[in-house]
Amino acid sequence: MMTNTYRPFIGGVPRSIDTFARQYRKMGHQVKVVAPEFDGQTEEADVMRVPALRNFNGTEFSVQLPIPFILSEFADSFQPDVIHSHHPFLLGTTALRLAVRHEVPLLYTFHTFYEHYLHYLPGGETEPMRRFVATLVAGYANLCDHVIAPSRFVAEELRRRGVIKPIDVIPTGVDVESIGHGDGSAFRKKWGIPEEAYVVGFVSRLAPEKNLAFLSDAVLELLGARENAWFLIAGKGPLEEGLKARFEHSGLAGRIRMFGNLEGGELHDLYNALDVFAFASHTETQGMVVAEAMAAGVPVVAVHASGVSDIVRDGYNGRLLREENSGEFSRALSWCGALEPGARLELKSHARKTARVFSDEACARRAIALYQMARRESKALHEHESAWDEFLNIVSAEWNLLANLGVAAGKAWADSEPEEQVPSP
Repeated sequence: MMTNTYRPFIGGVPRSIDTFARQYRKMGHQVKVVAPEFDGQTEEADVMRVPALRNFNGTEFSVQLPIPFILSEFADSFQPDVIHSHHPFLLGTTALRLAVRHEVPLLYTFHTFYEHYLHYLPGGETEPMRRFVATLVAGYANLCDHVIAPSRFVAEELRRRGVIKPIDVIPTGVDVESIGHGDGSAFRKKWGIPEEAYVVGFVSRLAPEKNLAFLSDAVLELLGARENAWFLIAGKGPLEEGLKARFEHSGLAGRIRMFGNLEGGELHDLYNALDVFAFASHTETQGMVVAEAMAAGVPVVAVHASGVSDIVRDGYNGRLLREENSGEFSRALSWCGALEPGARLELKSHARKTARVFSDEACARRAIALYQMARRESKALHEHESAWDEFLNIVSAEWNLLANLGVAAGKAWADSEPEEQVPSP
């Protein structure tokens, strides 16, 4: 597993890697994670840390330094059967080089619509940069053996952008059993939240791409209309202080709790303390926290968007709103609590039923089956290759990486849309 973000950074990609790795190890497989150094990291036996520039551009992210010989020695000693890349650049390009050198399949999981995250780069939020990133990612996917999409929406979007390599939809699984046994009553008691309160929750990084201005508008409207409504937030990020100030200014901060990052049992308890989960992001490839909330039997109110629309069914396990209107969103949050007891129990039951489809064990088994198929294909492909063929493969990989950069750069300044005419090296 090769990733540009990993613990102690809190985010969807590290959580996805940990979820799959934990299940793979339970099945008897060896898993190594290759990741950049991060402030606050701890020594872990199965994690190879790569020297990196930490807190890049004032963010929580680290950027890998190009020291290829360290990873070559590491891969030589581990002898991987499969290399799984979680990013299309930095360690993603290293993953491609290692896969070619070791003649093993390379799989790539598309976790992120990077064009929605350009605000983390200095001067990055421009249309040429959006075209560059979208083209670069699609080209990288076409250099891999198989692509994993966390949702059907993402798979369809990748096809639209020109990805021709096999795409399998395998979401990140959630620990349905552990989440379902969280203690919501104890959590409410610990934090002074009345048992009779109507509690809305949100779990995520507190960052611009999560559409937090809209979400806070809707929730504050609900809190203003319902005196027994509370709002709980788990997560940290660059918008944290701004949200706190806004809540204080609203005069409703007494019924709002911000917990920072919660993990494990504490997070499971929070989910079980909720009556409804609110989510308004447009940038998700899956929306793992939505499935986690449903594992606790919590209905979800969300804006119709990528990833989330694969999970939330309007009127079945929550509300899925086609239009972004804060008043409608607020009324949808209230609707979940206004149902008759029988209908409310049915909504919660449907949420749990949905979550079981996303169990971590089931998703991991699907991924292992894909690895095995990719290995068979790779062995057949390389079975009769000579040393000269192997050398040509290495040269070809380098050429394709350079060519992909060139095509993406050309596309950045072209008038056409990024999803059209993406090359397939």
